[in-house]
Amino acid sequence: MADSEPTPVALALGRIPTGLYIVSTLDGDLPVGFVGSFLMQVGMAPPVVSVAVGKGRGPLAALRANGRFGVSILDGASQGTMGNFFAKPAPGKTPFDGLQVGRGRGGSPVLLDALAWLECRVTGEHELADHVVVFGEVEDGSLQRTGDPAIHLRKNGLGY
Repeated sequence: MADSEPTPVALALGRIPTGLYIVSTLDGDLPVGFVGSFLMQVGMAPPVVSVAVGKGRGPLAALRANGRFGVSILDGASQGTMGNFFAKPAPGKTPFDGLQVGRGRGGSPVLLDALAWLECRVTGEHELADHVVVFGEVEDGSLQRTGDPAIHLRKNGLGY
């Protein structure tokens, strides 16, 4: 699909706005994470979020093993800096190097320079197509500053 023009369906799907998040967990003692955009709140009492993780993504196994994950909510101020660290880490570095990393009460890594962060306990998952939707009860969180979250639109809704 990369070499051809996007289909009308791909173009239409690309108009669905998503946020930009860093989803993180621990792999043993080491923080791992990725830029996520398929995240939404799906419950209020208790608060629950869902995040879709590509089946081929490395952090999925760590997330399952750890049973917890952090969500750092990016805004315009943090999107470029933090998003680039995770999209294209420098050789020999982890995406967390050079960033202010804190921990939620349950130990999940979160980015302190993000707009806000949440820490979640995995409560279930559902495999679907090329992603696994992971559900997490929100157990900790903080709004770091006021502002609006980053919103992302894709040119092609059938690819990243």
